[in-house]
Amino acid sequence: MSRFYRELTRATEAAANALASYSGAIQAHLESKASERDCESVQSAVSHSGDPNAQFAAEAEALFVWRSAVWSYATAELEKVTAGERAQPGIEEFVGELPAFVWP
Repeated sequence: MSRFYRELTRATEAAANALASYSGAIQAHLESKASERDCESVQSAVSHSGDPNAQFAAEAEALFVWRSAVWSYATAELEKVTAGERAQPGIEEFVGELPAFVWP
C-alpha cells in the first residue's frame, strides 16, 4: 500500500468519524427536545401528527418542521466544511448554531 493511499484512507476514516460524531450530537439534540414532552424519541413525537388532540398534533408538526430545518442546515454547513469553505467548528459550537425550537 502506498503512502498516499494510507494517508487518503486515514483522512477518509477521520472524516467519517467526524461526521458520525456530528450526526450523533445533532440527533441527541433532537431527542432531548422531544424528551421535554416525555416522548421516547423525536420520531415518536412526530408520529402524533394529525392526532385528535390538538396540542399533540401541533407539537408533532412543529417538531417535524424543526427536525427538517435542523438536518437541512447541518447538511449544508458540514458540506461547506468538507469543501474547505468553512472552518470545522467544535461539536458543541455547531449544535449551538442549529435552528432554535419553540414549543407551540
